[in-house]
Amino acid sequence: MYICHTVAEIRKFVREARTRGQTVGFVPTMGYLHEGHLELMRQAKERCDVVVISIFVNPTQFGPQEDFARYPRDLERDVQMAGEVGVDAVFNPSVEEIYPAGYCTYVEVERITERLCGLSRPGHFRGVTTVVAKLFNIVAPDQAFFGQKDAQQVLVIKRMAADLNMDLEVVTVPTVREADGLAMSSRNVYLDAVQRQAALVLSRSLQAAAEAVAAGQRDVSTIRQLVVDMIKAEPLAEIDYVEIYSHPDLEPVVTLNGPALLALAVKIGRTRLIDNIILGVRDHVSNNV
Repeated sequence: MYICHTVAEIRKFVREARTRGQTVGFVPTMGYLHEGHLELMRQAKERCDVVVISIFVNPTQFGPQEDFARYPRDLERDVQMAGEVGVDAVFNPSVEEIYPAGYCTYVEVERITERLCGLSRPGHFRGVTTVVAKLFNIVAPDQAFFGQKDAQQVLVIKRMAADLNMDLEVVTVPTVREADGLAMSSRNVYLDAVQRQAALVLSRSLQAAAEAVAAGQRDVSTIRQLVVDMIKAEPLAEIDYVEIYSHPDLEPVVTLNGPALLALAVKIGRTRLIDNIILGVRDHVSNNV
């Protein structure tokens, strides 16, 4: 497995793959890999000849009071895990490599970034879209793989790729969960044993909403309140947001008559966790909740 730290190095690697007629799959990550990341890499391996991942904790998507400094990092561990699933190259740039002195260009997607995490974390998606646009430009993949757990992020990146005529496919991979339902996240490491148990209220409340829809409930305010009440019953949980919007355009909806995204962000202690499901009227609740 090839490990590189500069734009020139990863471009050389990809260029040589292209010369051999190989397709390139790409998985952007912030490292501290877990099974959810590995599933993205497996999907990329199945669909593409060569798989590249990036490991870069992107400072521009963190707010001033957020956890950039303490975000978990372990490059040696990550490289070993990536190698075990067959990743061909790891791009691990420094902050200075991605944002050199004098850097002043940013990418912004409007409208769908003004809700959910975009509303509660000002500037977050400006940082996400900027770094992902740069990584797409550097790696030039045929396909890029993202997890449904970050549902709004996937929609934003797909919108950016379409609007800017980027020559790649953005592939969404279903959320990977622990056996008890907790969505896998690098931030789960912050939780102590008691908080870890309390965090199960996220997936349980989503499942309760899914069951209500399956039983015939269509009123969005009723479904939302069911989730809010369950989360508030957990003493360690503090709600950031619980919202339901049409999917994929994230418009307000009063009655379910098509796919809708039920998304939530909840703090357990100091740890902010997100989760979601897509509610459908006739057919399903997706996302393996």
